[in-house]
Amino acid sequence: MSSVQPFGLSDDERRPPSSDLLEVVQRGLGAKPKRLPSWLFYDERGSALFERICEQPEYYLTRCEIALMDEHAASIADELGSGVRLVEYGSGNAHKTRMLLEHLRAPVAYVPVEISPEPLRRSVERLAAAFPQLPLQPLCADFSKPLRLPIPPRAPRRTVLYFPGSTIGNFENREAAVLLRKMRNEMGDAGGILIGVDLKKDPALIEAAYNDRAGVTAEFTLNMLARLNREIGSNFELSAFAHRAHYNPMAGRIETHLVSRREQQVKVGRANVKFRADEAIQVEYSCKYSLEDFTALAARAGLAVKRVWTDPQRMFSVQYLVRAGAAAR
Repeated sequence: MSSVQPFGLSDDERRPPSSDLLEVVQRGLGAKPKRLPSWLFYDERGSALFERICEQPEYYLTRCEIALMDEHAASIADELGSGVRLVEYGSGNAHKTRMLLEHLRAPVAYVPVEISPEPLRRSVERLAAAFPQLPLQPLCADFSKPLRLPIPPRAPRRTVLYFPGSTIGNFENREAAVLLRKMRNEMGDAGGILIGVDLKKDPALIEAAYNDRAGVTAEFTLNMLARLNREIGSNFELSAFAHRAHYNPMAGRIETHLVSRREQQVKVGRANVKFRADEAIQVEYSCKYSLEDFTALAARAGLAVKRVWTDPQRMFSVQYLVRAGAAAR
């Protein structure tokens, strides 16, 4: 009997109907300055391109996190304890999850939450083969909205929300605190959050990670416009826009933009959107933290940092958060 619970693609709430998507895009391009939400990156091609970004030599984040998991997965599993239900936000290919699952004692279930149906299906197939006894309960949904988690096969000792990578950095501080508060509600009283946090370091190293020489990140960013052309019938000319990512040391973040190479007009629904030469659309932030920064952010959400693990170079961290007041118990 399969350990995989079926999931319906209708559960995917992050991909709105094209009329709603048109409204999201028109509102964003009508704002000053122009902006588009970063979830638009992740159609099927965007998800595949992101996996290629993770393989680029400049992209230290994945290498550092895997080195960290290599060294500390057993210690992390000890901290989480036995009888855990592991809920992963944005599971992608679940490579780091596999490293953790190999060490978890008697996990109750694994619930991968992923916006893109195909990557979710593929990762679940791989994990079902690797962990045939582990109940898998995939959920195709937007993790930033309240989730209806599947009923676990038995009562877990605790629910741990796993948020690897550095995705928390894609949210501005206020939004990040809102998301952490939502996670605090979903984990329950005895639960915890295991979260990847990219650390502040040499700005040149950070900037290079978002401007790889092979141009994969630029292709990934521009794919957002190809998706809009396909899904809402806009007529963005991809060659008329450029990828730009730079580190803002005051804000402690990478700011990624699509920049118009010339004065132009783009048809978006019935609207004609005008662009000046060198006008930018803000498409993503990637915030970097000191350990003190992240402790303060967690506190805003009623959470406390119980444990921190870092890679040997201290470039990246995985942190375990519990309810404020519970860390001392």
